[in-house]
Amino acid sequence: MKRVIVIGGGAAGMMAAIAAADAGGRVCLLEKNEKLGKKLFITGKGRCNVTNAGNREVFFSNVMSNARFLYSSFHEFDNQAVMEFLEKAGCRLKVERGERVFPVTDHSSDIIAALAGQMQKRKIEVRLRTQVKEILFREGRTAGVLLTDGGHLDADSVVVATGGLSYGATGSTGDGYRFAREAGHSLTEPFPSLVPFNVSEGWCRELMGLSLKNISVSLFFEKKEIYSGLGEMLFTHFGVSGPLILSASSYYVQEYRRWKDGRKKKDSGQRAEDGKGQAYPESVLYIDLKPALSGEQLDRRILRDFEENKNRQFKNALGALFPIRLIPVMIELSGIHPDKKVNEITREERKRLAEITKKLPLRILGVRDFNEAVITKGGVAVREVNPSTMESKKRKGLYFAGEVLDLDALTGGFNLQIAWSTGYLAGKSAGMESENDGLLPTEKENENNGF
Repeated sequence: MKRVIVIGGGAAGMMAAIAAADAGGRVCLLEKNEKLGKKLFITGKGRCNVTNAGNREVFFSNVMSNARFLYSSFHEFDNQAVMEFLEKAGCRLKVERGERVFPVTDHSSDIIAALAGQMQKRKIEVRLRTQVKEILFREGRTAGVLLTDGGHLDADSVVVATGGLSYGATGSTGDGYRFAREAGHSLTEPFPSLVPFNVSEGWCRELMGLSLKNISVSLFFEKKEIYSGLGEMLFTHFGVSGPLILSASSYYVQEYRRWKDGRKKKDSGQRAEDGKGQAYPESVLYIDLKPALSGEQLDRRILRDFEENKNRQFKNALGALFPIRLIPVMIELSGIHPDKKVNEITREERKRLAEITKKLPLRILGVRDFNEAVITKGGVAVREVNPSTMESKKRKGLYFAGEVLDLDALTGGFNLQIAWSTGYLAGKSAGMESENDGLLPTEKENENNGF
């Protein structure tokens, strides 16, 4: 019976422990927090969007980084398998708009309880408040772990499922990155992703808390459109947030990483700076407040509203067009005096109002930090991990799963699916006896993996 240690009691870690036990391993899960699933508990605002019920094509079209690497793990344990597992574990599920899957109770604690119950059923040893200082190796292969209290545990396999850097208060403090480096692995630089934007426009602060629904946004990075979408957003004291913005941020961070790498390869030259001296690429987010109307249709709509309010002041004629809190901002940006009579507004002024309604610009000053990021983009380089087993190509018996890897996706349950799939495959591989135990993959095998 193989001795398996899983480091991390989140989604990937708990699934890895269960799969390792089912594969025949004797499993011990180590979690440095006082309870399991702290990040899982706050996922989806406490409702826990466990996966997405869409088909294989939907899943892979929503993966942002290294989708090909996930072919084997998703095939091994896909979204249907996740839903079946949780239902059998006693947690009933429901499917909502966008094929998003939630527990019927809307309580993430029920997902955590189901997983904890399955670990208990398999007699998996769970040690809380237990932190790993170092992974131990002997003659090139994994031998166990050294704990921060000085104790050590022997193991034939170790699964690193420590998460990334997002929501550090939940324990995601980058321990797994250090373990990976010490084992000889390289990292893709971590960035916060699925994260709100900072913007330069001060009027956003005046709208803090205002939510806009059924609007569309277009994000331009260095004058190239990199994202567009329809949905909901929220104004904040620092800029903008909400579902649409989080999705846009994933594309922004991807482009920003390429931009930053490019900057490192050439002289800095001239670039825009904010008041703190931090350089940013030229990025603009355009909001279409009336995406259902073409420019001509919007102009006719404004004309109709003006006709009905022709003797009123401009500031009192916009109630049917915009939310009340947004009206002062739109008046200021239009350049039309608020006290001007509607019947005195010129065609050019009306055209300007329509333009900013269809293309309201916000200058992006980067994203918020890891404490506000849903996920981490970047992590352990997947080219150094076997996608068929999730085992390190550097150290035999060392496995990686979940957010610690350079894998990420858009919102909608796809990131948790990555955790379930990679956790399951890593645990199953770690717990199985293999004829090749003790042998590292050959260079030829590494090349054939194609990552």
